[in-house]
Amino acid sequence: MLRNREVQLLILVMGIISLVAIIIGVLLSPTAAILTSITSVLLISCCLLFTRWRYKELEKLSGYLRQISSGDDRLDIRDNEEGELSILKNDIYKMTLMLSEQSSSLQNEKIKLMNAISDISHQLKTPLTSMTVMADLLSDHQLDEEKRKEFTENILIQLERMDWLVSALLKISKIDAGTVSFKKDTIPVSQLIQKATNPLLIPMDIKNQRLIIEGEEDAFFRGDLNWTAEALINMLKNAVEHTDEGGQITVSFSENTLFTEIRIADNGKGIPKKDLPFIFKRFYKGSNASDGSIGIGLAMAHTIITSQDGDLTVKSEEGKGTEFRLKFYKKII
Repeated sequence: MLRNREVQLLILVMGIISLVAIIIGVLLSPTAAILTSITSVLLISCCLLFTRWRYKELEKLSGYLRQISSGDDRLDIRDNEEGELSILKNDIYKMTLMLSEQSSSLQNEKIKLMNAISDISHQLKTPLTSMTVMADLLSDHQLDEEKRKEFTENILIQLERMDWLVSALLKISKIDAGTVSFKKDTIPVSQLIQKATNPLLIPMDIKNQRLIIEGEEDAFFRGDLNWTAEALINMLKNAVEHTDEGGQITVSFSENTLFTEIRIADNGKGIPKKDLPFIFKRFYKGSNASDGSIGIGLAMAHTIITSQDGDLTVKSEEGKGTEFRLKFYKKII
């Protein structure tokens, strides 16, 4: 402490002031000189003791900061007393909490990225292995033309699956990273339904499925038309896939003062009760999933809806069908 130039300067100034006061006291009377000397010594001692205490407190803070830099953020130095040191302690503690949360968030992001890469690798491994085997078989000159055609078609199917998977994962990654800016347009629900059902009319026709659309023509919702249509397409695909030939898919919608609701219902196979809690989990495939299912369509739909402050729920009974419910809530000021 005494090696600090500021402390040395403080002692020098106090010493000069005390010396001048003692000289004046000597000129006045011996008693005044003694009282001035005692008072000066006491004041200088108190000042040095206080400075020493402050130095010790600052040393503790320095040690705490060293602990933080080494990764230990468990020490609690909050102080409810008044004073600049207490304010500094509380500010440092708040900063420590913020850094700890950021570190935890980064660690969680790393885990998510690692899991995502693992999932992607697993999903791509099967079609790649299949295509490699079929490519080797196609190189056989003695392979008959019918088998060659079959293997070529299978390779094309696998490539289409991989293309869709990569495209879907890129979309989800953009949403997760917060790089997607969802629009907040006022859109007629009928327009959204038309945009979502158009790509699936041919698959429905092939399976002789009946599509029923019913709702209020003046129903609106606030959101992003293209992204929301993407979510509905994935749910409708799920309905088409799990509804038998000649089945029925119903899309209904309504609006009230609190929210706009869209319901997509089918009379297909339904979802087993054990699968319902995980139906929106990425890469989860239920017991009724088809062989070509990847398990990402419903997860993407859920991510798109919830990212727009919406709500997506499912109700299903095995053998009786499934109903998805979307709710877009209105913000009342």
